[in-house]
Amino acid sequence: MSRIDEIAADVFRISTYVEAAGLQFNQFLIRDDEPLLYHAGQNALFADVLDAVTSLVDPGTLRWIGFSHFEADECGALNRWLAAAPNALPLAGLVAARTSIDDFAARAPRVLADDEVVGIGRHRLRLVATPHVPHNWEASLLFDETERVLFCSDVLAQHGRTAPVAADVLEHAVRGLEQGERGPMRHAIPYTGDTQATFERLADLGPATLAIMHGASYQGDGAAVLRAYDRALARVVGPERPSAAGR
Repeated sequence: MSRIDEIAADVFRISTYVEAAGLQFNQFLIRDDEPLLYHAGQNALFADVLDAVTSLVDPGTLRWIGFSHFEADECGALNRWLAAAPNALPLAGLVAARTSIDDFAARAPRVLADDEVVGIGRHRLRLVATPHVPHNWEASLLFDETERVLFCSDVLAQHGRTAPVAADVLEHAVRGLEQGERGPMRHAIPYTGDTQATFERLADLGPATLAIMHGASYQGDGAAVLRAYDRALARVVGPERPSAAGR
């Protein structure tokens, strides 16, 4: 069963814990004139999340389905949501639309340019292109300018069960990076020549809430947390990381 928590005004976190993965999978619903679901989620979780959405809005009134990049927990159940909501469209950046969503989705997406803003009623949402943050060259994140909520996707992911909102998000996320250095998770977020600039751009938005896909959300100085996470990434997987020969 999915848990529902309101993390900002009319912004709801829908969280489903998957024991086998040791992860929470969080989707976010913005309740407004044109409701938006961020992360379509996996097919396996669709029924539980549909029940949760139904308790908040009529699923048939969903207008937008957003996500960061093309991956099962981001958009695996996209077409099931489009079937449940006949007026809904995917919301995607240009690269995501042209490389995957145009072919995958049952209906063509609304394509947003980098920094383009769409109004869904009271909420104004800005798409920010973030190549390889968290994954893939088509990645983007969404910022709710009205409530200053940054939908972070896999940035600041935390393992295990968490509270809906926690103060120690950064500590747990960095610990996950350090543990991941010894396994395949080390490659989850690459550190490119543009990574620091991308995090600076996100921090400059001044988010008050970080809506994180895996683990707790964060409320407070989101800019400081994003900058600290960027420094941790640089240290663990980026240019500051010691070479194997130097260890």
